[in-house]
Amino acid sequence: MFVLCSDEMPFDQAKIDSNRQRFPYCVVWTPIPLLSWLFPLIGHMGIATSAGIIRDFAGPYFVSEDDMAFGKATKYWRLNPKHLRESEWDDAVRQASQEYAHRMHNLCCDNCHSHVAMALNLMKYDGSTSWNMVKLAFLILIYGKYVNFWAFVKTWLPFLIIVAVTVTLVVVFA
Repeated sequence: MFVLCSDEMPFDQAKIDSNRQRFPYCVVWTPIPLLSWLFPLIGHMGIATSAGIIRDFAGPYFVSEDDMAFGKATKYWRLNPKHLRESEWDDAVRQASQEYAHRMHNLCCDNCHSHVAMALNLMKYDGSTSWNMVKLAFLILIYGKYVNFWAFVKTWLPFLIIVAVTVTLVVVFA
């Protein structure tokens, strides 16, 4: 069972501040231009420290800190580290980031989702060491919350425009 929590639960008084892009104990997501316009469920993922600083595997041999590769987070999934000490959470995020700083990025097999999965596996989040990119993609879809209305628009509007133009062209030229 996945341990979820509300934004009001104090994890040492950690608060989400979307204006400053601080998401303590969260998995975050943002669309990837062009790719997410065609497939809006595919995007870029990162994991935040207990202080809310986002770490993301941004490309070959590079894990960014506090500057997501494809822009500000549009969705977040708040996790509940109630069975972990703050240092365990941060150590796992740091260890995963150090490991991925020495890896080649592969869009399909070893990517930003894999980086987040490794962090969750290292900390044994929710008693599990079977976190993977597919599971995370599904869970951010189900449990992720949009940062605000405009984040929702940023995610879905390009896709809806492409669909509308395609349908219009098919109807007009069919």
